[in-house]
Amino acid sequence: MTVEMSTKYLGLELAHPVMPSASPLTGDLDHILALTEAGAPALVLPSLFEEQIDHDAMAVHWSLELGADGFGEAPGGFFPDLDDYNTGPEDYLDLIRRAKSEVSVPVIGSLNGSTPGGWTLYAQILAEQGIDALELNIYKIAADVRMSSTDVEDTYVSLVESVKKSIDLPLAVKIGPYFSSMPDVARKLTEAGADALVMFNRFYQPDIDLETLGVKPNLVLSDPVELRLVLRWLAVLYDHVECQMAATSGIHAPQDAVKALLAGATVTTMASALLRHGPARLTQVRDGMEAWLDEHGYESVDQARGSLSYSAVPDPGVFERTSYMKTLTSYVPTW
Repeated sequence: MTVEMSTKYLGLELAHPVMPSASPLTGDLDHILALTEAGAPALVLPSLFEEQIDHDAMAVHWSLELGADGFGEAPGGFFPDLDDYNTGPEDYLDLIRRAKSEVSVPVIGSLNGSTPGGWTLYAQILAEQGIDALELNIYKIAADVRMSSTDVEDTYVSLVESVKKSIDLPLAVKIGPYFSSMPDVARKLTEAGADALVMFNRFYQPDIDLETLGVKPNLVLSDPVELRLVLRWLAVLYDHVECQMAATSGIHAPQDAVKALLAGATVTTMASALLRHGPARLTQVRDGMEAWLDEHGYESVDQARGSLSYSAVPDPGVFERTSYMKTLTSYVPTW
């Protein structure tokens, strides 16, 4: 039996649901070509950061840096130099143009912002360069003790609304998992214009250097265990929000991608696995997914999608509580 692997994401026809997500690999043409040769059905470019395109923001950056050397906690300054990452909007726009001219698969742009500000303008500029869709990568940590959960959610909704109104393109919104009520936030973002939710943004945890008494970046690639949190919310939200869902974080092998599909993901995306193993891993995951679906009698990815979601459960909350109790009571100590 031949499995129909094609699917549609953000209105785009894809050959299959295994995509590379935004990462350094999609930031240069050589890697982009290697990924498409490996079968990538679409590409999400690395995020263009607010600090790279807003001159006023950079002025604030320098004002905040003034005198930073006087603090032991930040001998090198509080903000990183961005010269070596995407190098600014002109190079990013050139990357879009070159990618669009060299590959035949959809190219999805990405903006990483936290406030509406000038993002509507740059969303329009990216759209004018020919991107097929836009991913809004929202990385916002609520570090102000006076900021309520409602304030945080309103910021997300306002940003999505403003960007969606500024472009005539499908919009995906990449978010983190740390909301008091993920279903409510998902509903609000969908109503604000999100055509898809990308779950989840990884909030990287900085470390402390005890020698320099400074804060240092601590980049750790994802692990398959991280997929479990994604699976939970995919399963809860499937058929309960009027948008598509993309799974990211923790997809390293075919079984990971299959689990995400069964939980309700429209597409599955990878970055860490590709960084570790190269473009060939994408081919392996795609072929492994197809083999599993064929072996288990599925005719298409659309048929399999959401078949293990909570949509058939009358009360997902009770189901979750029961699963929680069963997990705790079933553990047997080894000593």
